[in-house]
Amino acid sequence: MANNEPLLRMQKIRKVFSGAVALDDVDFTLERGEVHSLVGENGAGKSTLIKVMTGAYNRDGGEMFFEGKAVNFRTPEEAQNAGVVAVYQEVNLLMFRSVAENMFLGREPRRMGLIDWNKMYREAGETLQNLGLQIDPKAVLGSLNIASRQMIAIARGVSLGAKILVLDEPTSSLTEREVGLLYDVIRRLKEQGTGIVYISHRFDELYAVCDKVTILRDGKFIATRPLAGLERIDLVCLMLGKQREDLEKKGTTAFSEHQTQAAETLLETENLTRGRRLRNVSLRAGRGEILGMAGLLGSGRTEVARAVFGADAVDKGKVSLEGKPLKLNSPNDAIRAGIAFLSEDRKAEGIVPEWSVRENMTLAALPALTSLGVVSRAKQTEIVEKFMRRLGIKASSGEQKIRELSGGNQQKVLLARWLCKNPKFLILDEPTRGIDIGAKGEIQSLINELADEGLGVLMISSELEELVEGSDRVVVMRDGECAAELRGKDISQDSIINAMAETN
Repeated sequence: MANNEPLLRMQKIRKVFSGAVALDDVDFTLERGEVHSLVGENGAGKSTLIKVMTGAYNRDGGEMFFEGKAVNFRTPEEAQNAGVVAVYQEVNLLMFRSVAENMFLGREPRRMGLIDWNKMYREAGETLQNLGLQIDPKAVLGSLNIASRQMIAIARGVSLGAKILVLDEPTSSLTEREVGLLYDVIRRLKEQGTGIVYISHRFDELYAVCDKVTILRDGKFIATRPLAGLERIDLVCLMLGKQREDLEKKGTTAFSEHQTQAAETLLETENLTRGRRLRNVSLRAGRGEILGMAGLLGSGRTEVARAVFGADAVDKGKVSLEGKPLKLNSPNDAIRAGIAFLSEDRKAEGIVPEWSVRENMTLAALPALTSLGVVSRAKQTEIVEKFMRRLGIKASSGEQKIRELSGGNQQKVLLARWLCKNPKFLILDEPTRGIDIGAKGEIQSLINELADEGLGVLMISSELEELVEGSDRVVVMRDGECAAELRGKDISQDSIINAMAETN
């Protein structure tokens, strides 16, 4: 093995699922003793590349070299045996077993057919000590805090003889102090020559602990850069496919002509906090206002929406509607108060594919349409015809299967579902994702009309043009916090990206 060979080299990796290309000729190289970050938005291909690397997926094209030799890991076990180990954010260990038992699970040292407990405890202790961890190998795992369990998962990988460790969102459940402990462990591993692939949405972490970053976008390799000297705004531009010199464009379309009535506060959040995912988020949305929300993946955008909708419990903070604090134990509480939520994933959380347009549209309104256990078909039809006309839904009739409609028309049906409830406040998470340009314009115009009628709107979007052109104000989320609030002429792609990247 030549000394100048990288620890891992992946060339033109290709992976296809049912005709959809998830990885399109992706390159990735990892050196010994290097911490290399893999970044990209949703659908960029990070998880797929990691699964190919660790044997969970078989690649459909390309080559992979480990320590200079061509390899094709067909299972995670093959990868582990070679020294490629993944530690995922959901730690999968046995809470009622000892630390040492978890570290040596399935490969316990034996003597004369029996487990050699002394050897197992001794070797576990040595591994922990080498990582600088003051943890008793005999302690029951369930008695330890989350951070210690995370360290045990890493120690288990080290005890497997890992030459490459993949750390997937390793700080997601850790406090700031515990994150520092993780960094210490990573630095020790780096000194020992271990290569580390580090996946995180938090820029502070990348710049604190990583040497290089590889950016993926839409399943394609974009660039590999040393993090030293790479400005955050340039990293954001690479992730989003933007050029710094083109970011001054302002929106001037008809959608931006909406006149806000936002003098009256409709919805307000105060200090919403949920671990490290949301940290003291306070925002205000006015009646008839379109409040845009921007942020990279993992910034806290969707977490804000789910907290306001009662889908996720918060550690502290409150949500008020029309000046009245709400008790949100579930989405039903939010719906009763007048809050509606159109999810970013209409297929998983929205439409029922085998149901008709009528059944999908009136789902949220069924209690009001039911008498003595019988749903009024006439009332359903009346509602469907009304909203098909109002929203311009293109379907042969209300009885057509929703799966037969275009993405834009499916989105309109889901919007109509919530409008049936006469909400006061509407949360739209990626309202135009996956639909064609014409349908996007129609959806944007509908949002505009609803705001003109006095509905409060929170519009979360990854499309900067959509936010620039369609928002009265834009709140930018970063690392679970409100990083900036932009209004009027200050709303531009440039200002949004600067706030995402924490640059002045």
